[in-house]
Amino acid sequence: MITLAENSYGKSRVRLAKVRRHPGHHDFCEWTIEILLEGDFESCFVAGDNSRILPTDTMKNTVYSLARTSRADGMEEFGKELAAFFLDRNPQVSAARVTLSEKSWRHLDLKGKPHPTTFVESSSECQTAAIAAARNAAPSVQAGLRDLIILKTANSAFMGFLKDSLTTLPETTDRLLATSLGARWTYSSASVPFRALRSRVRDILLGVFAAHASKSVQHTLYAMGESVLAGVPEIADIHLTMPNKHFLLADLSRFGQDNPNEIFVPIDEPHGTIEARLGRKG
Repeated sequence: MITLAENSYGKSRVRLAKVRRHPGHHDFCEWTIEILLEGDFESCFVAGDNSRILPTDTMKNTVYSLARTSRADGMEEFGKELAAFFLDRNPQVSAARVTLSEKSWRHLDLKGKPHPTTFVESSSECQTAAIAAARNAAPSVQAGLRDLIILKTANSAFMGFLKDSLTTLPETTDRLLATSLGARWTYSSASVPFRALRSRVRDILLGVFAAHASKSVQHTLYAMGESVLAGVPEIADIHLTMPNKHFLLADLSRFGQDNPNEIFVPIDEPHGTIEARLGRKG
């Protein structure tokens, strides 16, 4: 016998930009949103009965309508509002998942001052949030970031690694360490100061990356996650992804030149991939 084991459907890549107009300055944000609903939709899959299906176009329209009246000051709060909206109005829905990402816009610096109504996209970094809400249960909230490209030119080594007949990589006590940082963390409560905590987590991650005497990417990744959990008790766990963006020392000996760790060849592919999740005991 064949049965429908699990299912979900929704709308992806709903793009939303919002201007908050204050006296003397404006705030601007740009989000990309995905909504997925789970519930009693078997009749649609099995028999083609759409009577319990909320059109995904309606989900898109809901994003813009709710954004008009929302007082949420961040992705997490807006995602909670969206999830609650779909659960409240659709008894056939058992759970809603809302995933959001935010582009990095900031006020343009003009003559040393931020221009009140002009913005620049400052980097490739995206802030992220994910809300999972089930009926009659408190939502769970994850936050994070991705594509935060960081590099340091000191305090990074790679020594004492396993070697076999195919190993050609030389040991080094002084190398460039670069990565495109991805992080996501789970809050122990759905009612915390999300914006302030996001800023604190980001500052901790960057501060540890800069100061840590790295023996490997793994070593630094663990130090970063450990410091976040130690410094932000509102977080239950954190998952970090740190691809090792290689910069290979250029061989200038054939030109009769030395290379005192100054000239490198950036290599995008292939790259190392290192990730781990850190949690709390007990």
